[in-house]
Amino acid sequence: MQGGTASKLIKTDWKYGRAKGAIYRNIKFGIQGTEMIAWGTVLKNEDINAVADFIVKSQEVPPTALRPIPETLTTKHYTLKVEKLVSNGIHVPWGIEFVDKEKALITERKGSIRWLINGKLDSEPITGLPTAFVHNTGGYMDIALDPSYPKNGWIYFAYSHTKGDTADEKVAGMTKVMRGKIKDHQWTEEQTLFEVPDSLKIPGGNRWGSRLLFDRDGTLLFSIGDMARGNDSQNPGKPTGKVFRINADGSIPKDNPYAGRKDALQAIFSIGNRNVQGITLHPVTGEIWATEHGPMGGDELNILKKGANYGWPLVTYGVDYDGSIVSTEKIREGMDPPVTQWTPSIGVCPAEFVTGNLFQSWKNNLLVGSLAFEEIRRLVISNNKVVEEEIVMKGFGRVRDLKIGPEGAIYVLLNTPDMILRITPAKKP
Repeated sequence: MQGGTASKLIKTDWKYGRAKGAIYRNIKFGIQGTEMIAWGTVLKNEDINAVADFIVKSQEVPPTALRPIPETLTTKHYTLKVEKLVSNGIHVPWGIEFVDKEKALITERKGSIRWLINGKLDSEPITGLPTAFVHNTGGYMDIALDPSYPKNGWIYFAYSHTKGDTADEKVAGMTKVMRGKIKDHQWTEEQTLFEVPDSLKIPGGNRWGSRLLFDRDGTLLFSIGDMARGNDSQNPGKPTGKVFRINADGSIPKDNPYAGRKDALQAIFSIGNRNVQGITLHPVTGEIWATEHGPMGGDELNILKKGANYGWPLVTYGVDYDGSIVSTEKIREGMDPPVTQWTPSIGVCPAEFVTGNLFQSWKNNLLVGSLAFEEIRRLVISNNKVVEEEIVMKGFGRVRDLKIGPEGAIYVLLNTPDMILRITPAKKP
């Protein structure tokens, strides 16, 4: 447990995930790209579970213990000031979008939308919202504002939806995209923009997606995960494992790659996307960059292109959660390879380019958040390649969303613990 020639197992810094589940997987399957071999062929599952329990119980500070948020963080270019805006009264915050300099809207996975006003959570709930199917990773997901929001007030969000009993885990459902307006804490003028027929909904689904983004043309892109049905990601007649593109009113852009095809969902923008959890516009080029969950290994950073195929599950850098081979191919002609990939999987989630004047040394760098490794990483991009990568925060919670606020600060949504942080430069080191 003290290490010797190996790394210590009594520690507070867990590089590859600190929860018991992560420790169990690392013992059973090893850690790809490191010296940690897989023990699953030597030890029985109950033995691995006992070892993981022993490691967890031997810690002076349990791996599941909540770590205090530091007031400052030291990075290559800045000493960062970390403000804890909200730490109580919020439940699994998922997406954040700023309305103006004082106010932002936040989705909670359980099926609610909240106001953040001057850095404080509004206690009054938004009423009249649709009921979500909160199952596995389902619930309320991302939120976006119409590019003309100051004039028209339209708010868009995605959620897991079923017409059946939301308490029945086996009921069929699918990601649904809505828009509406909020007036006096009341959800009004609701419109359905995207919903598949019941025949295409999935029972007991997982990996729902879903990030939203308006591109420079004013069209809305959104993702739907593969719902644990990988092969359907290659089928344009199925909704899972795709990125979609619609007009703001829900109509289909005429230049969509599958527009007019009777054998395909005409809102499809790209296929072969396992589960896009981050999507953002490059502030200079206007290209659409997206982060995507791999299986066990092979999290990806991609540039999304109209009509492109990103390969899942025919090509991947990862293996399945039981250690089985998904594909022996990492690249294939006609399928777009990732800009970069992370093996082992960091559980990559939000993506946000740094804009504004507050972080001049980070301008146009890409920030990505990690769920499994509880990280914020800063990626330096040059000629569409990642030339530098820095971990700027680690180990304080699952990073669900990142957003550059109107004043240029970085807003962070954490899960486990559920929290909202604001990060600004304290000074240059």
